[in-house]
Amino acid sequence: MNQRTPVLIWGAGAMGGTIGAALIRAGHAVHFVDVVQDHVAAINNRGLEIQGPVADFRVEAEASLPGQLKGQFEQALLCVKAHHTIEAAEALRSFVAPDGFVVSIQNGLNEPLIAEVVGAERTIGAFVNFGADYLGPGVIHWGGRGAVVLGELDGATTDRLGRLHRLLKDFEPAARTTDNIFGFLWGKLAYAALLFATALTNDSIADVLDSSRHRPVLVELAREVCRVAEARGTRLEGFDGFDPHAFRPRAGGEAALHSLDELVAFNRRSAKTHSGIWRDLAVRRRPTEVDVQLGPVVTEARRLHIPTPLLEAVIAQIHEIERGSRTLGLANLDTLLVTMDGGEAA
Repeated sequence: MNQRTPVLIWGAGAMGGTIGAALIRAGHAVHFVDVVQDHVAAINNRGLEIQGPVADFRVEAEASLPGQLKGQFEQALLCVKAHHTIEAAEALRSFVAPDGFVVSIQNGLNEPLIAEVVGAERTIGAFVNFGADYLGPGVIHWGGRGAVVLGELDGATTDRLGRLHRLLKDFEPAARTTDNIFGFLWGKLAYAALLFATALTNDSIADVLDSSRHRPVLVELAREVCRVAEARGTRLEGFDGFDPHAFRPRAGGEAALHSLDELVAFNRRSAKTHSGIWRDLAVRRRPTEVDVQLGPVVTEARRLHIPTPLLEAVIAQIHEIERGSRTLGLANLDTLLVTMDGGEAA
């Protein structure tokens, strides 16, 4: 295992819980930290249960609340919601060994934020796209496999990246490394724009992406992100059916539609039918990650003088749903179609 200390997983929800349980099952020592007291108690008392089509199993595990943790760890996976990144990184910092590192297992561009807190030399980037949901204390649903890509922030090939890669191959056998981690992270931001659009409705991810009526607005949403990425010089990377080159400003419409077809097929294979964004809005009734995922894209677009009317409209609609002033439904996508055609959003 080549572990001097357990793998520290800070955030035992959908992503952290799934990865950690799989690592324990593979024989690795893991310690979880989470802020939800009932979840921590359930893990300590009866273990962590994984349900779903990928695997059904239960592992014995150790978990702590942040204030209960002691010691230092060489490998720390930060698996909290993106809007909790800085707070979690500050709480985690003292538990990272001097020669250790923190890996962002999150959505969005969190690596620079983590690096500001723990140091760039102790930060590794990661891109993940597997499907999982937190069901309740001690129970996680693992709905589908997806890409896992790891990379140093400067693109270097290092021994520690190799160790991390070998570790996470025990979670996802197809895990890989890259010298362009930000290309994957920006690529996922374009895909995230599509997921936020699907979360404006109660329909499944696959059904929305397969909607011929709404595909024009979906294509343009992804293109807004790709325009920004291209303007800032980012070389976008594809994954799991999402081809960012199909959404580049000069790409033909058929390429984008083919990529949407591939994304529909990928999502229909997963038992996770709706995004975590939708679960935040419809099930858990809590704020989403929209400001820390799509917000930085809009900020960068304004710096580069690139219009992003659809991204801004999606952000506004998400906030209205969070506040209870807008309901979920396909009518929200119809409103985006009007915005795309130059009309005013309703």
